[in-house]
Amino acid sequence: MKITRQKHVKKHLSFYRNNFRFREPYQVLLDGTFCQAALRNKIQIKEQMPKYFTGDVQLCTSHCVLKELESLGKELYGAKLVAQRFQVRNCAHFKSPVSGSACLLSLAADGNAHHYFIATQDQELANKVKKRAGIPLLFIIQNTIVLDKPSPKSLAHVQASQASQLVPEHEKQNLEHLKDEQGVAQVPERRGRKRKGVSGPNPLSCLKRKRKNPTQAAEPAPDQKKRKRKRNRKKALEKDALKTA
Repeated sequence: MKITRQKHVKKHLSFYRNNFRFREPYQVLLDGTFCQAALRNKIQIKEQMPKYFTGDVQLCTSHCVLKELESLGKELYGAKLVAQRFQVRNCAHFKSPVSGSACLLSLAADGNAHHYFIATQDQELANKVKKRAGIPLLFIIQNTIVLDKPSPKSLAHVQASQASQLVPEHEKQNLEHLKDEQGVAQVPERRGRKRKGVSGPNPLSCLKRKRKNPTQAAEPAPDQKKRKRKRNRKKALEKDALKTA
């Protein structure tokens, strides 16, 4: 199972590196539920997270997450101590804190420009993360840290970007003129190179042969020339014989 788990995390990390430009050190935002689950399952996050990623990891949280854990009382005091060991990212709610889930979503907004992973056990937060492209999700299952597979939203975003790269620039400029009645741009089909079919006969070979001019006399064959010479010589000998007689 450990080998299969390592294959899965390598595959998912490769997807985010190639399509969303994630790089080491990987930045992981943790909420209170994840810290509480790690404490309950005796998971040393600082030690096990880099081993799971097989690379450098920066563990971080926010002021809102710490305030939320503090407000929940003694039951989550241990989770608060765990979260305080991580880097605290500045958020826009310093003066008026919001819930930890809302804060983490705001930090990963605008296309997740800082390439955050979100680690949570909150199912509602996880569902919201899956509706955004390019935000990897981490959770704990059976005493193990798990990187969730890419969401359908992330896969659809990658497919759309790859399809747009296949359309030539001059066709992209004409998409505005190809919108249907509902306002949806129709991408024209890309025509491939025309194959050469079976070529026909040479048109010059189909022309009729030119007939010779009948007024021009045909040149006699060599045998005919020799016969004429013999006849002329025979006539000349007959004339000489008549003269001598």
